[in-house]
Amino acid sequence: MIRLILLLAAACVMAYGCPSIISKSSWSTRNTNCRTALKTPVPWVIIHHTVTPTCTSRAACTTQLRNILNYHTRTNKWCDIGYNFIIGNDGNIYEGRGWSKHGSHAKGSNALSIGIAFIGNFQNGLPSQAAINAAKRLIECGVNLKRIRRNHTVKGHLDVFSTACPGNALYNNIKTWARFKSGKQSLP
Repeated sequence: MIRLILLLAAACVMAYGCPSIISKSSWSTRNTNCRTALKTPVPWVIIHHTVTPTCTSRAACTTQLRNILNYHTRTNKWCDIGYNFIIGNDGNIYEGRGWSKHGSHAKGSNALSIGIAFIGNFQNGLPSQAAINAAKRLIECGVNLKRIRRNHTVKGHLDVFSTACPGNALYNNIKTWARFKSGKQSLP
């Protein structure tokens, strides 16, 4: 049965060009109570940084993810980690709420977006090239899976909320990404 599941997952990755995503159950054993479904395909992808120490290994990233999850659920009182996906400087993509759950990453825009966060503070420096490439592949995968609109817009968190997120250096980098559009715009 496990072989069949792995074979089907590999076929999906090949068919949709999806990168490998480390499942939430691989980095957390906590059950969460999020129930609100995300209506897809969404028009926006919102990029964040976590303003935590960065990580360059799966073990270090798992530790950071657990810390973020604890902060989001215990301090913010959210039902789960706020982001749909989180990317470490190890180049791995970690599942947060995934494709189908409404996030808590950008107040007022969560129902319209997939939130992707880079682990670290990117005010003055950039995530690794492997991490940036992983984010771009994840967005392409979301389009192919029809979870993100083909004519989507990539935004920084600061484009939808008064914040310094995703940091100046990262924001300047995402300005060069395909489908980026800065500033406030009316909801689709």
